[in-house]
Amino acid sequence: MSAQRPAVLFDIDGTLVDSNYLHVHAWCRAFNDVGIAAESWRIHRSIGMDGSILVESLSDGAADEVRQRIKDLHLRYFKETSSLLRRLPGARELLEQVVALGLQVVLATSANEDELSILREVLDSDDLVSAVTSAKDVDVAKPEPDIIEIALARAGTTADRAVYVGDTVWDVIACKRAGVPMVGVLSGGISRDELEKAAAQGVFDNAGDLCGHIDNSAIGALAHKVHGARP
Repeated sequence: MSAQRPAVLFDIDGTLVDSNYLHVHAWCRAFNDVGIAAESWRIHRSIGMDGSILVESLSDGAADEVRQRIKDLHLRYFKETSSLLRRLPGARELLEQVVALGLQVVLATSANEDELSILREVLDSDDLVSAVTSAKDVDVAKPEPDIIEIALARAGTTADRAVYVGDTVWDVIACKRAGVPMVGVLSGGISRDELEKAAAQGVFDNAGDLCGHIDNSAIGALAHKVHGARP
């Protein structure tokens, strides 16, 4: 791998794998088990942020051991529904297109190791991936920019030679803080209007839609900037 090779950083949950609503269900069950009535819509609005921040914001000052119990239960229930996970339409094709453009594919996620293993198996695209991050790499994940900065370091590139693809406002905020342009997809359940207002540089229905319009996206612009070529 050459130094400073440009990269496209990808969120996985809700961006490449259809998992967000399974996460909502798992969090609902986890909160319910400890006697906390967390509304599903509030949980969905928090998907994509750091898990500890999510629990803290929705647990109403619960003790540390209770918050840890919630996280443990979430993982347990998410694993129980993992057979329902599906690769989102066009996900692998998008990664293939990115590689064909001479750009790196980096999975820039803060999923823990157990979740990441499940997601990578569903995505079934490790042959296209140059680098991966996970929860063990940072103390606090999105909306803080740390996971993106680590992904850039692993790719051996810089913020001005990268694009991020994600599905939540938390992704946009983290990218703005890291100085990386972010392309949004609707497959995580956040509206086009919200993503655009948060400053996403283009919003597409899903990975397949982005793949079909890659020339008119920030990814196409990056490839043109670096290689002087269009898809």
